[in-house]
Amino acid sequence: MARASGAYVCSDCGGQSAQWLGRCPHCGSWNTLVETRAAAPARRGGALGRPAREAAALAPASTVQDLAGIEPALQQHMPSGIGELDRALGGGLVAGSVVLLGGDPGIGKSTLLLQVLGSLAGTTRVLYVSGEESAAQVGLRAQRLGLQQSAVRLMAEIQLERIGEALAAERPAVCVIDSIQTVYTEELSSAPGSVAQVRECAAQLTRHAKSAGTCVVLVGHVTKEGALAGPRVLEHMVDTVLYFEGDTHSNYRLIRAIKNRFGGVGELGVFAMTERGLKGVANPSAIFLSHHGAPVPGSCVLATLEGSRPLLVEIQALADGAAAPSPRRLSVGLDPARLAMLLAVLHRHAGVSCADQDVFVNAVGGVRVGEPAADLAVLLAIQSSLRNRALPRGLVAFGEVGLAGEIRPAPRGQERLREAAKLGFSAAIIPAANAPRGKPQQLDGMQLHPVQRIEEALELLRSLPDGG
Repeated sequence: MARASGAYVCSDCGGQSAQWLGRCPHCGSWNTLVETRAAAPARRGGALGRPAREAAALAPASTVQDLAGIEPALQQHMPSGIGELDRALGGGLVAGSVVLLGGDPGIGKSTLLLQVLGSLAGTTRVLYVSGEESAAQVGLRAQRLGLQQSAVRLMAEIQLERIGEALAAERPAVCVIDSIQTVYTEELSSAPGSVAQVRECAAQLTRHAKSAGTCVVLVGHVTKEGALAGPRVLEHMVDTVLYFEGDTHSNYRLIRAIKNRFGGVGELGVFAMTERGLKGVANPSAIFLSHHGAPVPGSCVLATLEGSRPLLVEIQALADGAAAPSPRRLSVGLDPARLAMLLAVLHRHAGVSCADQDVFVNAVGGVRVGEPAADLAVLLAIQSSLRNRALPRGLVAFGEVGLAGEIRPAPRGQERLREAAKLGFSAAIIPAANAPRGKPQQLDGMQLHPVQRIEEALELLRSLPDGG
């Protein structure tokens, strides 16, 4: 659909406005209206070229059906050859699906996808479309990864019509578009990366994936705030959205699924960057735990849950005397607003005041912990730092803390405890509702300490032997 000359388009929702406004009238976002040039009249048949138009003409017309008469088809997952990526995808790639992979520049998106195609090239047809690098640059990366002899088909192109012709001719099972922000169609006169171009190119590629059964993987840029660049509708079009996280100064990378129509949301894949590319980490809990020679004050191990995977993450806290009238509250990897709430609960129900203390909390390893089951471990770490007394060696904790001071249960508590027992932890402070029914004080050799309130947990902490 052609837009009026001088239209302004919202980068969040894609809504249009005839004039620039500080706030989008459609979604209410501020400073998101971007001027776009008028589109050329759309040619009949779409932007993927003549072969795609001919295939669409031969496709049967859609009809209205009864839901009860439709036989559901099981979606078969195709393993990518990289186990941690398959975990995040819910089992692997699905024919006809569209996957959007976003991440910071240089974090390893192109490297990972080239490894995936190299693994699949031996059994199926794959195509890598590079819009940011030349064929020689991609070949250099393949040589570094040891994939120079693989049967990956490569195309360096950014025009959507030519990409569509290649897809119709090659008929790959998996196609990678690196990246969607570089692709443009002649149907629109705006520049590549604009809201209109990204939305139209993604829609055409999604339509081709559904009709041809090709799994299309789109690489997406991110903004300085960490969100995917382009219109928000891009995330609604695709079937799966993956975020590549991690510090570029660290060797570890995380892939998190925030949307998945063929698997669970919140699944986490952990990788290590090596000279030969990204390798899956078999025991990710090891990278989220610091290895101290002796227990130190202000450290507590949390048994958290990322998707279906239990992980052990070390929570570190530091309470120091405030030099300013307003004490600082800073958290890395945890919700800052929740930290302020937990300090208020600690004061109100346990009588421990931090009004004259700067409080800093950190989740080791760069992982982001979003679940409320981290509350108890955070408060135990803060109390340990305040008293300058280390927690007992081999202690793990989890549980949500309510505003009334109660310790609420966490989902799948026994799986968390078994993961801790497997890694050698010997004791756990847990919500009373998560204690096993048969032997509430023991599980897989671990000594369990069920608690119902925060003051009970701190009193238990005083009775346990000093870890130092």
